[in-house]
Amino acid sequence: MLSDVMEDYLKTIYVLQQETGDRVGTSAIADRMDVTSPTVTSMLEKLEGRGLLDREKYNGVTLTPEGETLAIEVLRHHRLIEAFLASELDYDWTDVHEEADRLEHYISERFEQRIADVLGDPRVDPHGDPIPGADLTPPDENEGVQLSDCSIDDQVKITRVRHRTGEELQYLAEAGVTPGEEVTIVEIAPFGMITVDGPRGTQSLPEEIARLIRVAPIAELAQ
Repeated sequence: MLSDVMEDYLKTIYVLQQETGDRVGTSAIADRMDVTSPTVTSMLEKLEGRGLLDREKYNGVTLTPEGETLAIEVLRHHRLIEAFLASELDYDWTDVHEEADRLEHYISERFEQRIADVLGDPRVDPHGDPIPGADLTPPDENEGVQLSDCSIDDQVKITRVRHRTGEELQYLAEAGVTPGEEVTIVEIAPFGMITVDGPRGTQSLPEEIARLIRVAPIAELAQ
């Protein structure tokens, strides 16, 4: 049986693999989990010993099929809980992540399925992150395009906001930059700021935030 911390590592490695499409380095894991590199190295050795990841010195790690399945199961728990908290308990989208982090390790498969049934088997959580199905098939984590890759005058619908801090999510909510909203790109500054016109007027977003927002061209959605 895996500890909560081991499951957290597997989930983090899986998410980083999907974001980069490559092997995951120790420093990237340390940054995402807010721990030291030696702490990460020690845990990676344990997970490698259990056959849950493949580790190459100086070349990062990748999950084995067993490790990936376990990671996806934890991710399904996490995102279903987020959806349940927002839909049924009226949690704000800025608050669901930390609550789900606490609960994801403890729900049974029966309880997981009951949540899915109550919610109508949702495809995404409140941030637009895809919820893996009960068969634990890897979801498409890179559907759509990044807002930072759009051009001036592009009209797009926001489909996903990768998790950021509560303060950043609150800012985006107040700016009307949330999943389901439609915006038009009106300016792209040379130094990276991207300005959009949306339901709450014109908003300027740093490129590092725009890279975490995925969108779908409205013209394609209408086809």
